[in-house]
Amino acid sequence: MPRVRVALPERFLYSTDIQVRIDDINYGGHLGNDAVLRLIHEARLRFFAHLGYTELNIHGCGILIADAAIEYRAQSFYGDILRIDLGLSDIGRKGCDLVYQLINRQNDTEVARIKTGIVFFDYESQRVVRIPQAFLALCGLAGDS
Repeated sequence: MPRVRVALPERFLYSTDIQVRIDDINYGGHLGNDAVLRLIHEARLRFFAHLGYTELNIHGCGILIADAAIEYRAQSFYGDILRIDLGLSDIGRKGCDLVYQLINRQNDTEVARIKTGIVFFDYESQRVVRIPQAFLALCGLAGDS
């Protein structure tokens, strides 16, 4: 079976630092796969807050995670400071991919690349909706979809 490969976006829109906590460590003594998803969730929340949004209110709609893929590149350990860079790719009418790159700040090692596919969702009507153009414009991507 071929390995997962996550392509990086042309540019990153946001970066944040997050320290690896003890509860992020698995029985192998390194960053656990479940913790990676929690770390990027925190980065995603910070990204949306940076733009003035929440995951439930991006110009009146929210998001749903449709899929996720992780490509591990190196181990990370308790206390490491990870820079998480976030960008968008594969922009469609109703969704896009959020792409993350985790870099260990202490040794500049790439720890992982992650992709989460998101769709925009109206929680009131329980329907997938179009990406708000104002969101794309704020990301500097107006007209890309």
